[in-house]
Amino acid sequence: MSIGAVDLFCGVGGLTYGLQKSGIKVVAGIDLDESCKYAFEHNNNSKFIHKSVDYVTGKDIKKLLRGYDVKILVGCAPCQPFSSHQKDKKNRHNHKDWSLLYQFARIITECKPHIISMENVPELEKEKVFTDFVNTLKSLNYNVSYSIVNVANYGVAQNRRRLILLASKKKIIRLISPTHTEKYTTVREVIGNLPAVEAGITCPTDRLHVSSSLKQINLKRIKASKPNGTWRDWPEELILKCHKKDTGKSYSSVYGRMGWDGLSPTITTQFTSYGTGRFGHPVQNRALTLREGALLQSFPENYSFVSNNDDICLKSIARHIGNAVPPRLGEIIGESIINSLPKKRAKKETMDNGKQRI
Repeated sequence: MSIGAVDLFCGVGGLTYGLQKSGIKVVAGIDLDESCKYAFEHNNNSKFIHKSVDYVTGKDIKKLLRGYDVKILVGCAPCQPFSSHQKDKKNRHNHKDWSLLYQFARIITECKPHIISMENVPELEKEKVFTDFVNTLKSLNYNVSYSIVNVANYGVAQNRRRLILLASKKKIIRLISPTHTEKYTTVREVIGNLPAVEAGITCPTDRLHVSSSLKQINLKRIKASKPNGTWRDWPEELILKCHKKDTGKSYSSVYGRMGWDGLSPTITTQFTSYGTGRFGHPVQNRALTLREGALLQSFPENYSFVSNNDDICLKSIARHIGNAVPPRLGEIIGESIINSLPKKRAKKETMDNGKQRI
């Protein structure tokens, strides 16, 4: 049977890449951010549609998936309103992206695909918008399952917890069992073989292997930092005033180095900034490069985020990488969907030599 999918909020194609690796054809990705178009189309055999989800209709999705036996709609609505990093938690419902999950539900109601997948931050589970989303699916007779997983359990070298929802018209779909419970993939395994680079200096063989430059004071701080340590390892004169306050003492990972033989922290949109988390390289005196962040997100090393004719903008590309669904997680979601589909019975044929083949 033929399987086709549309990826809402597709970004640079992390989810699409993973789904296609699992064997699901992604017909198109839809996103409001046109700067994602190059990376999405260059790395995936799929069409990028520049459009706000507010104006996407069920008719649009039906047209894109016409002719496929199994029609799938997937999407990861922007997680900023629900993230634990959201500063204004009391008024998070006023965030401009708060209602996008309702738009996702509207599109599902209009086109009724066979299978749905939605990925977001765990905090979403506590919100009414998520309860409404699930209730909408159930009212449309979908079998719904969801769980909170750490992508490290599926081979991503990153401590990243996500809420994964799967829904089907036929039968319940559950995420496949973790593939990496005995031994996690480590930071060393993923980025340990890359050439050494200095802060702010681009690797001559890879334009994306570049990190932010550091001020002298931050260069002194990272030199004083230990892998998996904290700013408490620094001499007194390097400690920031905010860390000495009661409100700042709990933020021990800020300005930290990650360790070689463990997981990276969650790769956010600001992973190239040394002062926003434990984004210091294990041994080199700099923050992560764009390429390192992409690899820790499980993008392949040859994934191209910008054309050769365009300049490298650290902030923009870091945002694209940090916002992406890890491709490996997309592959796991795809495998879970495929495993739920009915298998056609193989017919035995008798060969000329009397043996049977399937």
